[in-house]
Amino acid sequence: MKNRLSPSVLAADFGALREDLYLAEEAGAESFHFDIMDGHFVPNLSYGLSLVSALRKNSKAFFDVHLMVDNPDFYFPLCKEAGADRVSFHVEATPHIDRSLHAIRELGMEAGVALNPATPLSSLDEILPISTYVLLMSVNPGFGGQKFIPYSLDKVKRLRKLAEARGLDLEIGIDGGVGLQNIRDILDNGANFIIAGSSVFSKKEEVGESVRQFNRFIRKN
Repeated sequence: MKNRLSPSVLAADFGALREDLYLAEEAGAESFHFDIMDGHFVPNLSYGLSLVSALRKNSKAFFDVHLMVDNPDFYFPLCKEAGADRVSFHVEATPHIDRSLHAIRELGMEAGVALNPATPLSSLDEILPISTYVLLMSVNPGFGGQKFIPYSLDKVKRLRKLAEARGLDLEIGIDGGVGLQNIRDILDNGANFIIAGSSVFSKKEEVGESVRQFNRFIRKN
């Protein structure tokens, strides 16, 4: 398990997505994060998996798809077809978490779950051993550019301790309001999969340097 930055495509320039991803990848981004929103589970629509497929053709990076949708099981085969390497879905979106995790794995992808800020870690008790990773939302999902919710740090810390107590080599992601101002605290509390959107893509001329700065923090830990 290593620390990894995954810039969020939602914050990139939609008029020049290939260029933004190229700039980030050339600067050292090894993963990209795709938020698929259906306008039901969250109050926003983003983009479809055809966009993931289009960008897959021009990138060797690891593609991490985050489903913010109702009925996530419907999307798993489409994620595979689009070229996703891992898929997470929200525990709040389905009563059949165990079945969904196994369905993703059977398609040959890494399987993870995502939790909204107010969803307790106890919802993971039974399925933690079969989850490759857990994505903790540090903002209420649906929109980019929100402020980091402070209690998310304690949640990361408690999840890391829980995983260690159970002998699990669990990847923990953090998503929302992440920037250079709080990345050290996030890493110190046990997250290793870092989603950053606006803090990477807000200015095209600074995309490469932003990735390099994040990686300097991430690779020190």
